[in-house]
Amino acid sequence: MSGRFILFILAFLVWLLLTFSLSWENLLVGGLVSLFVSFITGDLFTKRPHIFKHLQRYFWFLIYIPVFIWECFKANVDVALRVIRPSLPIKPGIVKVATSLKSETGLTFLANSITLTPGTLTVDVDKENGLLYVHWIDVKSKDVQKATQIIVRRFEKILTKIFE
Repeated sequence: MSGRFILFILAFLVWLLLTFSLSWENLLVGGLVSLFVSFITGDLFTKRPHIFKHLQRYFWFLIYIPVFIWECFKANVDVALRVIRPSLPIKPGIVKVATSLKSETGLTFLANSITLTPGTLTVDVDKENGLLYVHWIDVKSKDVQKATQIIVRRFEKILTKIFE
């Protein structure tokens, strides 16, 4: 199967899940939008279309969603407490963290997950060396291994099963 066809099917399924309607108008518009998306962006997102066939990746993605939401919740509480109580320490800085993810999609997903979690922001990705540079609101360690354990591992262990 072509990568664009797989992307079309996935885009159409997402359309159906978002609109939750099976009317002929919705199916027609969803088909046209999915066709347009797969035609325009098919070569960007499907360099390895065979990975879409592995059902366990979808299972791990479903596992990842609550993990990500929980981590965001904890980080939101932490940042909110720092705003409400200025006496709490803030030690901002940029730390280097390592990752074992090799695919561009996996690295992008990891970098975005870190950025979407309050208190951290991915500022650079060094794909060749497997490093990310992260701005951290309260640097607990500048050691690469320790910072990696705190920031990256919670996401990476699941993302590896999805994207590698």
